Amino acid sequence: MFRIREASPDDLDQLKAVASHLDTVNLPNDRAVLERILDLSQRSFDGDVPTFEREYLFVLEDVEARRIVGTSMIHAQHGTRRSPHVFFEVLEEERYSESLDRHFVHQCLRIGYNFNGPTEIGGLILLPDYRGRPEALGKLISYVRFLYIGLFRDRFRDEVLSELLPPLEADGTSRLWEGLGRHFTGLSYQEADRLSKDNKEFIRTLFPQGVFYTGLMGPGVREVVGVVGPKTRGVEKMLRAIGFTYAERIDPFDGGPHFTARTDDVTLVKATRKARLAAGEPVDGKAAIAGVSHPEAPHFVAVLARVATEGDQVKLDGAARELLGVAPGDEVGYVPI
Repeated sequence: MFRIREASPDDLDQLKAVASHLDTVNLPNDRAVLERILDLSQRSFDGDVPTFEREYLFVLEDVEARRIVGTSMIHAQHGTRRSPHVFFEVLEEERYSESLDRHFVHQCLRIGYNFNGPTEIGGLILLPDYRGRPEALGKLISYVRFLYIGLFRDRFRDEVLSELLPPLEADGTSRLWEGLGRHFTGLSYQEADRLSKDNKEFIRTLFPQGVFYTGLMGPGVREVVGVVGPKTRGVEKMLRAIGFTYAERIDPFDGGPHFTARTDDVTLVKATRKARLAAGEPVDGKAAIAGVSHPEAPHFVAVLARVATEGDQVKLDGAARELLGVAPGDEVGYVPI
């Protein structure tokens, strides 16, 4: 059996083992940074952080093995006056010469900032040993975030953003960064990506304003702008299935595409429901993610369950009730998948 719950500081060692598989900005393979992420997540679930400064970290747990096998995150707001959300708009500029009868369509990038940014989902990792299982664990740890947003809608913005990884070079570098960012900052892609987590000032002051032509950035740059990398094509498929689209914006460091959706238009958010738990096993139950909030940590727990609605009540299978720690009469949130 598997359950999803909020992360706790006691998860640090296992979390670091999971983070080592991708080593992303949101969840780096860095013990000190992970300690800060865990602390902020715990205070966010506790309600000790202003609403739109909260960052929630969920872990997927193999209950029998007592092992954390996956993660996902929600940033209540990505982009503030102190630390704006930075991106490149992807534009096209057409040029035609009548005397030469030559027509060109140039791909251009223009830097943009959002100081009152969207909610961002990220930090999605599933250990290789647990991929391809019948429980569809990648979908489970990804979709649980929308159940949480649906249950606590007032804690999140009206737009949701997901930044997907692009194709990177074999050594982990980015063609876009080598062709553009390095020339204006003197930093490597990894250095700039990590620094940008807490410091956006160098982007505003060192990057020139105006339009950049990808055709002048070296071979192969245009071909990776806005392209989803092989490791995140499955994520792209899941996002498109629930209402996300490519926003014609990219990450300014690696060129990875930004996918967005209006929060209330995400199918899983719209389908989220609350109901009182009824006694008994569900008959002809449907697969759903069921979650419950507790007054004490872990404040949020969710599982994949068989769910059947009966009027204004809901029935869950016994294994799900046990993992959630609920009894008849308790309020349960759920979303069919």
